[in-house]
Amino acid sequence: MIGSLRLVNFRCFEQASLTLAPEGRIFVGENAQGKTSLLEAVCLLLRLQSPRARQTRQLIREGTEQFGIAGEAWGRELQVRGDRKGLALKAEGAEVVVRRDYLTGSGLVVWMGNDDLDLVRGGGESRRRFLDFIASQVDPEYRHHWSRYRKALAARNKYLKTLSAAEGAVMAYTRMLIEHGSEIIRLRQVLCEQLTPRAAMNQAEISGQEEALTMDYFDRSKGDLEAAFAEVQDSETRRGMTLAGPHRDDLKLTIAGRSAKDYGSEGQQRTMALALKLAQGEVLREKGDKDPIYLIDDVFGELDPQRRRALMERLPAQAQKLITTTNLDWWRKGGLDLGVTEVRNGTV
Repeated sequence: MIGSLRLVNFRCFEQASLTLAPEGRIFVGENAQGKTSLLEAVCLLLRLQSPRARQTRQLIREGTEQFGIAGEAWGRELQVRGDRKGLALKAEGAEVVVRRDYLTGSGLVVWMGNDDLDLVRGGGESRRRFLDFIASQVDPEYRHHWSRYRKALAARNKYLKTLSAAEGAVMAYTRMLIEHGSEIIRLRQVLCEQLTPRAAMNQAEISGQEEALTMDYFDRSKGDLEAAFAEVQDSETRRGMTLAGPHRDDLKLTIAGRSAKDYGSEGQQRTMALALKLAQGEVLREKGDKDPIYLIDDVFGELDPQRRRALMERLPAQAQKLITTTNLDWWRKGGLDLGVTEVRNGTV
């Protein structure tokens, strides 16, 4: 759990300091007041990732040069400072250079938000990020392979702008992509096997119906990355980009044997998104040996009473839950015994 959170020049917050109860808290306020930024700050502090921003500069309050986030999590004092060059880390007051050392004991996170529907309705990138976020939290081996793969991919794409895919410089990176990409695919497939029965159970519990949910990892290389790269070599040279590898794979989701994206109803798709995130929490708890923090961004107010009640019942009672909402009508009807804090214009 996270016991405290302090912000300086983060998003719309000039300064903020708050203490968090073990069970969690509800943050209420109108849109664009800073509620989601509080959850984002927790995610960044614990996992060094933002669910909303791709670049560090997007997190810096307008008119300033850097931001700071600090807090006590699972008994460790953590600190993240960010500027346009990247992030600087401290743990227990000491500088941390290797991200792996920081992340090993920083805590686990499940992020739930309305854009989770993209997991079902959107393109493959959302589903790949879903798998990557889970695997990178509990598997140092995965973090290693994914870090090396991304760096090699960026370098290879740069070379492909001017060189043939058969050139020696490009082929050197091709071999790196095959080495690390094969392991990424293997570990993603194992993760899908762990997620599927949990997601299927959550789908049935939330919907109240016997809806057979399946998850199948779609490996475009069909188990042979080397052959896949050889097959697209001419196309890569013409297009100047890498066309094979796990960064192009997908996760196939079905309900009752039919594509959830193409044939699922609004209710089925929304339920599946919840089922996937709950399954994520269950895998993290099992593999990480502790409950993750649930960061729930404006979800409860958007659910119908049945799904809202089912979600409350499926959330682990002992896990810390930080929740944002624009209204408390659903909370007043009972179900979550959490304190409430108002957020207004970047002030807690």
